Amino acid sequence: MTRRETRIDAVMATIRSRIASRALAPGARLPSVRAQAQAMGVSVSTVVEAYERLAAEQVIRARPGSGFYVCGPAAPLALSQIGARVEREVDPLWISRESLEAGSTLLKPGCGWLPAAWMPEQGMRRALRAAARADSAVLADYATPLGLPALREVLARRLHGVDIEAPPERIMLTESGTQAIDLVCRFLLEPGDSVLVDDPCYFNFHALLRAHRVKAVGVPFTPNGPDTAAFEAAVREHAPRLYITNSGIHNPTGATLSSVTAHRLLKLAEDANLVIVEDDIFADFETTPAPRLAAFDGLARVIHIGSFSKTLSASLRCGYIAARADWIDSLVDLKIATSFGGGQLAAAVALAALTDGGYRKHMEGVRVRLGEARSRVIARLDALGITPWLVPRAGMFLWCRLPEGVDAAQVARECLKRGMVLAPGNAFSPSASASGFLRFNAAQCGERRVFETLARALAA
Repeated sequence: MTRRETRIDAVMATIRSRIASRALAPGARLPSVRAQAQAMGVSVSTVVEAYERLAAEQVIRARPGSGFYVCGPAAPLALSQIGARVEREVDPLWISRESLEAGSTLLKPGCGWLPAAWMPEQGMRRALRAAARADSAVLADYATPLGLPALREVLARRLHGVDIEAPPERIMLTESGTQAIDLVCRFLLEPGDSVLVDDPCYFNFHALLRAHRVKAVGVPFTPNGPDTAAFEAAVREHAPRLYITNSGIHNPTGATLSSVTAHRLLKLAEDANLVIVEDDIFADFETTPAPRLAAFDGLARVIHIGSFSKTLSASLRCGYIAARADWIDSLVDLKIATSFGGGQLAAAVALAALTDGGYRKHMEGVRVRLGEARSRVIARLDALGITPWLVPRAGMFLWCRLPEGVDAAQVARECLKRGMVLAPGNAFSPSASASGFLRFNAAQCGERRVFETLARALAA
């Protein structure tokens, strides 16, 4: 292929990407050939040929004397096409898909959940048997709009344990933590709004915000929480509507928020009329509870969410939102509009599992087991020149720095060839400033083959 052919392909790919991401809607006029040539640094004749080929494919159409326009109905939304195009191996959606589709032979030290053998299988079986004996309405009917009252009462007591005062009527059950954030985004955001996230942060926050067509702005994250000076500067520059973060154990760093940082964040949020979404999915992994923004704020402008996929079962889709009363009322309407009625069965199983006497003992064992696994994994990684950004007090994640000059995306590609899925740093970083980092899940690093594969990839 000649250099000119390559440039023509690049122009065509750019236009297709803009159409796929809906940056160019049906009927929209394309940039003039001169403007497109100048923007891409190619010749006018290259753009003319690219446009003509796209017209031949009926992707665009020419209007004599007017220019080129997008054909047809709106393209299906392609989230992978929104934003800068990156190597698919480091794309958040790719990492999720590979981890979810992986068979039992594929190693997954980069995934975000515990191995099945670490989950409370016997407690879940008891909970399923209890649900099977429940009233027929639990097995057949929609749930009430807020969700199963008994589970909301349990959640209210659990939240009280971390100083969050949320009575059952201010708690709404959802199908998952992700659905909880999605509903909040539908409630508070419009396309084009700005949302602050940690840099690095959980990569599916990026994907979800793309789906809502909003701009994610990263704030550098420190061992004590977000950099408050950078947070204040981002608030001034971008006038964000939301800030989304983890409470308790941070994903991917394993850090915990300090009380000083929490109070400073809430003052900045109050001054800027900013709403904070606090994802507390890792609460039961903590050995000592960290500060919760919702506890200091009293749920005035903090929305607290969580789910049970990391500690009970990822197959059990059940989460919740705790928020102020008027917001809960509006969120109920959105929940009905988008999913009509929630399921009672999952909530009944979650209730039985959480109140089973074995759950507390099981989680005590998991916390001890994770502490031992973190120490072993840190030592094995250190032998490869890979060091933790910090040593977490709890949780499954280790945010690790690679040897100088080693690119995490390239290591991930090499490991993928050898049957292992990693989580490269830039998938978590809005600023793409974490190319030298990988997130490891200590619970998923029990096999020697993980480190053998990693060593070969580093040497490649």
